[in-house]
Amino acid sequence: MQVRVQQDAFDTGAELAGFASTRTDIGAVVSFTGIVRDTRGDLQHMLIEHYPGMTERAIADIAKQAATRWALADVLVIHRFGALTPGAPIMMVATAAQHRAEAFAAADFLMDYLKSRAPFWKKEVTLSGADWVAAKDADEAALKRW
Repeated sequence: MQVRVQQDAFDTGAELAGFASTRTDIGAVVSFTGIVRDTRGDLQHMLIEHYPGMTERAIADIAKQAATRWALADVLVIHRFGALTPGAPIMMVATAAQHRAEAFAAADFLMDYLKSRAPFWKKEVTLSGADWVAAKDADEAALKRW
């Protein structure tokens, strides 16, 4: 299991190519990459803040829960911080399991957790100012299904 919280960009293809590449006991790898989106057309960057140490521990704890709940062979979570421009990869989740249903469910669970509970604070900086991103009811509802 690998959890990385980093400022530097990552190469999704390279990360996925290396993930679980030595495993012969798995039948499925599922991955998701989140990208900074500019929904209104004026986003300059998204500023993501976190508390080093605390954030990694919180994500590692939920990744361990996912690995146990779905009998995963491996888990990778990467989440960036700092000023990220539209189109930049912001996070990546990859799960490996013997069967695809477990890999998909675990990846979905991890993404819902990262969206709603991981200790990150996000501020959208636009041409007209800056606003903190508030939690969304839909994200909270998605987390309740777990």
